[in-house]
Amino acid sequence: MKKKIAILGSTGSIGKSLINILKKDKNNFNITLLTANKNINELLKQINTFNVKNIIVTNYKIFLKIKILLKNKKINIYNDFHSINKIYHNKKNDYVMNAISGLDGLEPTIKIIKFTKKIAIANKESIICGWSLIQKELQKNKTKFIPIDSEHFSIYSLIGESKNANIENVYITASGGPFYKLPLNNFKSITIKSALNHPNWKMGKKITIDSATMMNKVFEIIEAKKIFNLDYNKLKILVHSQSYVHAIVKFNNGLTKILIHDTNMTIPIFNSLYEDKKKEIQSKKLDFSIINNLNFENIDLKRFPVTKILKKLSSNDSLYETVIVSANDNLVRMFLSNKIQFLDISKTLIKILNNKEFLKFKQIIPKNINEITKLSNYVSLKINSMHI
Repeated sequence: MKKKIAILGSTGSIGKSLINILKKDKNNFNITLLTANKNINELLKQINTFNVKNIIVTNYKIFLKIKILLKNKKINIYNDFHSINKIYHNKKNDYVMNAISGLDGLEPTIKIIKFTKKIAIANKESIICGWSLIQKELQKNKTKFIPIDSEHFSIYSLIGESKNANIENVYITASGGPFYKLPLNNFKSITIKSALNHPNWKMGKKITIDSATMMNKVFEIIEAKKIFNLDYNKLKILVHSQSYVHAIVKFNNGLTKILIHDTNMTIPIFNSLYEDKKKEIQSKKLDFSIINNLNFENIDLKRFPVTKILKKLSSNDSLYETVIVSANDNLVRMFLSNKIQFLDISKTLIKILNNKEFLKFKQIIPKNINEITKLSNYVSLKINSMHI
């Protein structure tokens, strides 16, 4: 019997990686739903390849266009995530991948959890801002959750059935991004092109800029804290420019485990899909020239000042995380639009997070998606009205 799969954000890098895995095993999977925003050509290819009967296109202009293009086909085309209930009723998927970027991924995550046995989430923002809401739905519907970020999938793989009480420290590795060795006095002249030139990973623009500022690691520490229920003081960032080791876990029993894999997101995606099934993936042989020269360094706070944010976080889930995500999203967007300089991202973000108006949100636990969305929109308005 074919496994039923839904892919939220099928035309992005994570979605396409999953699609490529499924192409090699089409006889065992049935795609019940694809969602996309604007990439119409990629979506049409995927629909034809897998004979998909349900699609959600969130961009209204593209939605109208694709309705015309597919008018003679028996395909249900929707424009919003409310249609998830209509598509599935009481039916369940075997696996859902949420690969939608940004806070836009939170609503569909919450809505689809009850319609799947297992959900893999590659969406940082959903976990950071809405973990308490996601966790509630996971428990209520007995849905299995797998994190897809390479670091979190690595921790998940290393910890196994261990309880967090058995863990002394978790180390998340960072490549250091494109400016790890750049002299500090050259940071003023960083261009968009150079910031997008990541030495190890091929990723979307937003996450590549987050890697350049080290904000992606701030997010990953917050995620790890929430997913694995760990105290912040147990979580550390190490700069590891080879990107060969993805996580290190030191247990209280004296054992330390490390996880190594190629710099290829296909590996965590593949393993989240097949888990314990005996399926093989083509990967590189162990590179002992790298293993014999593994380097790890502590974070340089002058080079990556955003990492200081971690010292300001409270242990409870709060709306303050939404302020962090929304402020950073807007500043990265402004940098990519040539409206601010690279250094303005970190400088302005720290300034906003120290503002009394936003510090109060540390004490407020999010009750629903609307609270998160409303605050995110408010932060966006504030930033766009600032003179940076």
